[in-house]
Amino acid sequence: MVVDGVAARSDGTDEAVDRLFHALADATRRDILHRCVRGELSVSRLAAAYPMSFAAVQKHVTVLERAGLVTKRRRGREQLVRTDPDAVGRARQALDELESAWRARVDRMSGLLTDDAAGAGPGHGTGPDDDARTNTEKGPDG
Repeated sequence: MVVDGVAARSDGTDEAVDRLFHALADATRRDILHRCVRGELSVSRLAAAYPMSFAAVQKHVTVLERAGLVTKRRRGREQLVRTDPDAVGRARQALDELESAWRARVDRMSGLLTDDAAGAGPGHGTGPDDDARTNTEKGPDG
C-alpha cells in the first residue's frame, strides 16, 4: 500500500514499531526500563517500587518484553528483567526514518510553493494552452 508516496512495509516492522512506541508511551514502563538499565532486577523487586499490584507490574514487563525493550530470564523462582541495550537504537532508527520521510515531504511542498510563487505552477498562464483553456472555459458568451 502507498500513502502519500510512502510505501507501507509488509514485513511486519510497522507492527514492531507500533509495539515499541506503545511500550514507551507509558511512564511506568519507561521507569522500569531506566531501573533495569543498571542491571537485572526481579519482577518482585520492581513491583515493590510502584503503588500497584505485582500482577500490574508483570503486565508492564510483558508489554516491554513483547516490544523487545527488555529480556527476562529465570533464576530459581525469580524472573529477572534486563533492558536490551539495542532497544534504544531501534527506537532511534524508527524516529530517524519518520524524520527522513517528513523532511522529504516538507522539501517537496517547499519546492511546489517556490515554483508556484515563481509563476511556474499551474493556473498562472505560463503554458501555451492556458489562454485557449481559459477561453473555452468561459463559454461562448464570455
